[in-house]
Amino acid sequence: MACPAGTAGHRYVQVMSEANGPDRTETATGSLIRRAAHSLLVEHGVGGVTLRAIARKLGITAPALYRYYSSHSALLDHLRRDISTDLAAELSEDIAQLPDDDGLAQFFAVCRGFRRWALAHPREFALVFASPTDDAPPAAPLAGATEPFGRVFISSVGRVLANHELAGVSDDVVPAALRQDVATFQAAMLEMLATQQDTPMAEHRLSLGVAYLMVQYWTRIYGHVTLEVFGNFPMPVSQPDVLFNAMLADLAHEVGLGPV
Repeated sequence: MACPAGTAGHRYVQVMSEANGPDRTETATGSLIRRAAHSLLVEHGVGGVTLRAIARKLGITAPALYRYYSSHSALLDHLRRDISTDLAAELSEDIAQLPDDDGLAQFFAVCRGFRRWALAHPREFALVFASPTDDAPPAAPLAGATEPFGRVFISSVGRVLANHELAGVSDDVVPAALRQDVATFQAAMLEMLATQQDTPMAEHRLSLGVAYLMVQYWTRIYGHVTLEVFGNFPMPVSQPDVLFNAMLADLAHEVGLGPV
């Protein structure tokens, strides 16, 4: 069978020559496919990232993509991972500019950096944080926390809990109907933090009440950013930075932490 000529022909040969590699997704062509998918995402949104469009952009046939990704969903999962890795690297740079012993400043830098990134990359945000995935059922504790962004965020939370006493947090605030769910989340958090810190997190610093508070706080931070990214605030906001910072200040004040 004759192969296509020119640049498309080169890509065709490259695809065929890599087809039997041990990890096809990590080959040069696998990376090229994801870059093409990312470009389509930025240009057209999630709906524009089709296998046919990717193949057309690369000058290859759509069936050739299946040599690298078993399905469209598998390709999107790899793309999510790439984007999460880029976000984590950006936030890690923010953290590196702060004192090592200032966990609170690092946590709020992560929060602000997450919002900054989301506003600058709304379509990437929609894919990673507002699209369901096949391998992360909503009921799973800490679903997505093993992604690069999740590890950065959880690590920043761990540094706050390790170095600051939270005031006025009681296990009594957890509704009885949710206690088992929160206990499962608490255990998963303690296990994850144990793998990220030199010394295990003292359980009293991540009590049932603190775990419940963490879920509520992430919901508020994520909800705020989502409303802003998609332009769904209930009123026009002339200075959205002020609104976001006020929300962070409220979170800190509620548990007796210092200024943000």
